Amino acid sequence: MPEVQTFLLAPGGEVPNHPAYPLLVYPEAFPETVSADEIQARFRSHEWGKSWINGVFSYHHFHSNAHEVLGCFAGEAQVQFGGDGGPVVPIRAGDVVIISAGVGHKNLGASDDFGVVGAYPPGESNDVCSGGEESMESLLQRIARVPLPPADPVFGKDGPLFEHWN
Repeated sequence: MPEVQTFLLAPGGEVPNHPAYPLLVYPEAFPETVSADEIQARFRSHEWGKSWINGVFSYHHFHSNAHEVLGCFAGEAQVQFGGDGGPVVPIRAGDVVIISAGVGHKNLGASDDFGVVGAYPPGESNDVCSGGEESMESLLQRIARVPLPPADPVFGKDGPLFEHWN
């Protein structure tokens, strides 16, 4: 298993972030030559579905009703998490980022070939919020109700997600 990088992010402006679950980064979780299909299959095998293939929006946004995983299959990007002033994390092919509900994310710049697979735990439908849509209190209440996923999207039932999200 890769060494996990964790970031517990305080609320930042209009971005609530998750009050208890840190952002998780798994550097080199997959080989650098991984395909989008291979990432999708792994996520699906651990019950993370509703997958899509694309990039990361170039504006701060978050999901108040779902956790999200991103698996990079090509290129690289600088992604800021947590809103303005939050950490900027370089993401490259083979890396995985697990974004807890409420954690803001924004693409600050990427290579032309940058691509990620995104997915969500079962039963979760992701909204896309950019802040200001409703009160912070209401957002934090909804975020707190998002259940713990049934499995780590990369490593399954015994994955490092459960060491950090408890």
